[in-house]
Amino acid sequence: MTLEQLLTQAMAWFDRGEFKQVLARRIAIRSESQRENREAEIQRYLQQEIAPAMQAMGFELIAIDNPQAPRYPFLLASRIEDAALPTLLCYGHGDVVFGDDENWREGLAPWRLTEEGDRWYGRGSADNKGQHSVNIAALEQIYAARGGRLGFNCKFLFEMGEEISSPGLAQICRENPELLGADIFIASDGPRLSAERPTLFLGSRGAVNVRLSINARDRDYHSGNWGGLLSNPGTQLANAFSSLVNQHGQLQVASLKPPALTEEIRAILSDITLQQDVNGPQIDAQWGEAGLTPTERLYGWNTLEMLSFLTGNPARPMNAIPGSATAVCQLRFVPGTDWENIERHLREHLAAAGFSQVEVKMLRGSPATRLDPRNPLVGWALEAIQQVSGKKPALLPNLGGSLPNDVFAHILNLPTLWIPHSYPACGQHAVDEHMLQSVAREGLQIMTRLLWDLGEKGSELIASHQRFRQQQGGAQ
Repeated sequence: MTLEQLLTQAMAWFDRGEFKQVLARRIAIRSESQRENREAEIQRYLQQEIAPAMQAMGFELIAIDNPQAPRYPFLLASRIEDAALPTLLCYGHGDVVFGDDENWREGLAPWRLTEEGDRWYGRGSADNKGQHSVNIAALEQIYAARGGRLGFNCKFLFEMGEEISSPGLAQICRENPELLGADIFIASDGPRLSAERPTLFLGSRGAVNVRLSINARDRDYHSGNWGGLLSNPGTQLANAFSSLVNQHGQLQVASLKPPALTEEIRAILSDITLQQDVNGPQIDAQWGEAGLTPTERLYGWNTLEMLSFLTGNPARPMNAIPGSATAVCQLRFVPGTDWENIERHLREHLAAAGFSQVEVKMLRGSPATRLDPRNPLVGWALEAIQQVSGKKPALLPNLGGSLPNDVFAHILNLPTLWIPHSYPACGQHAVDEHMLQSVAREGLQIMTRLLWDLGEKGSELIASHQRFRQQQGGAQ
């Protein structure tokens, strides 16, 4: 079978409504990882939906217990056709956020696929059931076309706790390097740049949360009797944070800024235009780092955001000077940032600004990742996407948000290519979540073409990647 025949066959399968039926079944499973009573549904998703689909293609199923959260297991589907062939690692998560059933628009429900025009509504349609279902479907089309072969080895890792920060994922990858080892990683999550433009992104910004606090005294004191005599922790902390980020939203801590944007990254980002959606907020053009475009601020720079600020009793303010104040802030950062020493950097900066009384505590963090855009695998993927879609794909060095990509890029040491099948206004993590069937259809075309190519010339592609890494001294 030729590639053209395969693509025709895949599109006919999609147009008959086969994909819609699969997605409807998967959406109906209430696999909310944020609820403690969904263990049966989580197991049902893996055993009734994922396991039969992968076994039908000759994949061996390997259950992996979650060492940190037993209710949220992992499932590895593995098909090794020939040890000499390259191995692809795919990934998807079958858990979803709260259904929030009562707040969906009339006529919609989170656990029922509802079609309205180009939209397929349902919880998980965009994040992530619909997206990994597209990729499974591409494997199925290729498996059938090649008479029961893929032409490459494939491992597909499914997790059920991504929406609660992927507990155990990093640990199982550290402890099972051979079991999860591969040559290339391809997966789908997050949104495209826009519904119209296919997108390839190579990593994600990191994120680290920090608590800032001032504890001046054990209790509050009457503001009339003590005002002007006692320091106000709320006032102090507000001024302390303003020394970290100025009134224009510009990061002031030099040690937490990233390296300057390279000409190469600037050139890549110059091709990206941020889409303003009628349902989304309008960009504040004058907010953020001076001298950068909005695209460069989102994908190429660091931001420190205030997430919460608490002092006194906001719900019922009292005539009292609060004894303490606490804020939680978050640094979103790109590769090259010394984020692991954020406590020291913030303490030193605050002390120099006269706020040595501020306590700094790092809460949690995840690294930034970015595959080198010059890697030959990037050029291969872009060319394949453009040829099959007829559109110039958007290349993002990294997402503005975060994914557990460091597990695959750093722990398993794989080149990571992310090809999303959603779009910014999909309602991800909100009510009325939906997938566009036009994007799903195009996504199936793209993934079928890309994975067919991997079976045709995978060894050559991996060899070119390895040569590039050697030339770069082993860096991705």
